[in-house]
Amino acid sequence: MRRFAAFDPPEYLAWKPDARLTATFRASVEADPERAGVVHALSPDDQLALYAGLLRARLHDIQLKRWVRSGVLSKAWLGTGEEATTVGPVRALARGVDIVAPMIRNAAACCEMGMPLADMLRAYLATADSRSRGRDVHVGDLAHGVLQPISHVGDMVPVVTGIALTFKLRGEGRVALTWVGDGATKTAAAHEGMNFAAVQKVPAIFILQNNQVALGTRLEAHHLPKDFHDWPSSYGMFGATFDGNNVLDAYAATTLAAERCRRGEGPVMLVGETFRMGGHATHDEAEARATFPDAVFKAWGTRDPVGLYEEWLKEAGRTPRELEDVEAEATAQVDRAAREALESLDRMPPGKSALDGVYAAR
Repeated sequence: MRRFAAFDPPEYLAWKPDARLTATFRASVEADPERAGVVHALSPDDQLALYAGLLRARLHDIQLKRWVRSGVLSKAWLGTGEEATTVGPVRALARGVDIVAPMIRNAAACCEMGMPLADMLRAYLATADSRSRGRDVHVGDLAHGVLQPISHVGDMVPVVTGIALTFKLRGEGRVALTWVGDGATKTAAAHEGMNFAAVQKVPAIFILQNNQVALGTRLEAHHLPKDFHDWPSSYGMFGATFDGNNVLDAYAATTLAAERCRRGEGPVMLVGETFRMGGHATHDEAEARATFPDAVFKAWGTRDPVGLYEEWLKEAGRTPRELEDVEAEATAQVDRAAREALESLDRMPPGKSALDGVYAAR
């Protein structure tokens, strides 16, 4: 895909495929026979749909960063480098049936569940016609199966557990999914929710998105084990790991997890290893660069989830023209959404509307 000198991490600007990493990307998909079967069942259109999802996620964040640089916004929370951990799992679910509860860094879950990109951007502009009516940048729309997240990390775990319990009691065969950051694993709400989910055997999927840093605290400063691979067993629930920068691995792992849930064998915890290629938000990118050595950013920069998947697609027979067409369409979608969102700036909510929807009518 096109790289943007003003907005992409410097490690992505001159990105070139590394033969060793592309081989590892391919091998991780083939290593597990069940996951390999899921990936082999993808049609060319399915493969390109995953690519489009990654591009929309990256371009959505670039648009937010463009607004920050031009003064439209003061700051934004981005998922750069972590797109596969969002797009792969959501594409594995049933749109119109299942429910997702993203963290703010999983904003791509919204458009992959069918929510208009313009509505996602309107949330940042706090316009009256945004889905939160100007209240919050945490984006969601239950009409599209996206539960608007609570800003307190970890708190969506018990909420999603309750939704999944409802699905179980009603025998609906639906699945609820949420993401938990490595830092959020230390919250009481996350622990209580996961334990309750395990005991009640609800059809929920918890993606433990280990991006190696909790706001500005490196993993080793808040988590003594080197990883979270044994975390699911501590709750007595089924667990698996996936490469958080490999959209196919994320997709296949979640597909199998959803099948378990629909069979009544949930919940499932999936641990995805990835890395945040920027700050907690756009305002502290320099701090993020000071938190880790340059070598860490360079190492993860070679594992760009978009670039690695592009190489896999070429090996799978997708032509450069096909990839260019998908990128052109995704770019047009984001550009059009940005224009539509900016047109809403003349529709700001009046102050008195802050009380709307808070108290029940008598």
